[in-house]
Amino acid sequence: MDIVLRAALAYFFVLMLTRIVGRRELSSLEPFDLILLVVLGDLIQQGVTQSDYSVIGLMLAGGTIAMLQTGVSYLGFRSPKKAGLVLDGEPIVLVQHGEWIANNLRRERLTQDEVLVEARGQNIASLAEIAWAILETNGSVTFIKKSGS
Repeated sequence: MDIVLRAALAYFFVLMLTRIVGRRELSSLEPFDLILLVVLGDLIQQGVTQSDYSVIGLMLAGGTIAMLQTGVSYLGFRSPKKAGLVLDGEPIVLVQHGEWIANNLRRERLTQDEVLVEARGQNIASLAEIAWAILETNGSVTFIKKSGS
């Protein structure tokens, strides 16, 4: 039972941590970020299983996390307005009618240059071509070109 409680605590800690870190950081993993994720995973594993290396301990910890993920996913599916907003967030408009929305950029810790890099990756050369830029809940940026561009 101790492993189940520690696994549940670790799950909610990681859920909270991913919401704090934000979308941008999770969508673009640099090599250092990948190393940090591996280290974080090892630290969480040590906290969950402590020195229990048994197969039963593995099944309890893994099963608890899988059940919690399924439950949270189902909750988001059944109540997308309330739980979905808390669990997944909402899309954020970064550019509206060709104008930067500075407060949203600051809130997501993005620079204009970073958004323009994403735009160039989608064959958009400049801000003048963008009607809307939206930071999606998965961390990707969706661009809608101006009419006639």
